[in-house]
Amino acid sequence: MTSPTLAARLLDVIEHDILPLTARGVSLGNKVFGAAILRKSDLSLVIAETNNELENPLWHGEVHTLKRFYELGEKPNTKELIFLSTHEPCTMCMSAITWAGFDNFYSFFSHEDSRDAFAIPHDLKILKEVFGLEPGGYRRNNAFWNSYFIADLVEGEEDPLKTTLKAQTARIKAAYDDLSTSYQSSKSGNDIPLN
Repeated sequence: MTSPTLAARLLDVIEHDILPLTARGVSLGNKVFGAAILRKSDLSLVIAETNNELENPLWHGEVHTLKRFYELGEKPNTKELIFLSTHEPCTMCMSAITWAGFDNFYSFFSHEDSRDAFAIPHDLKILKEVFGLEPGGYRRNNAFWNSYFIADLVEGEEDPLKTTLKAQTARIKAAYDDLSTSYQSSKSGNDIPLN
């Protein structure tokens, strides 16, 4: 068996590790955002989590994942790890990733997707109102980390793998679309400040 490419592994973690947790979280009334941490050396999963804003409005998918990571006993140095986010992190989550010492993060959906496809515009409103930035206005490559979109990794693959990964991408998007519909239909009953 050959080792998976980074794109293939990240999509597998989203589909098989994060999505089931997110489906459960959405059924309770949480948003659709999740994250995972993997080892750079072998792409093995360290931890996966999802949004838990019903417990605490700060437990966005990324921050909740970091919380759970720091609750582990022994843990690898963050410079040896990959941070995977289902949705491009908001400014709070980007800051948390930075403070935790990660030198990277990979995103499946963009801020614009969160606003347009998921009807959750808060990330872009905060970027504009607090920081005066337009979508994508932050530095994706800076002194702390480099950020990447998984779609760009998929585009860089050769066929037939590229075709397989595009089909997997479509499956994941369809699953998130269903979860978003479920969240939107039930969010008025929850107590999340920015729902």
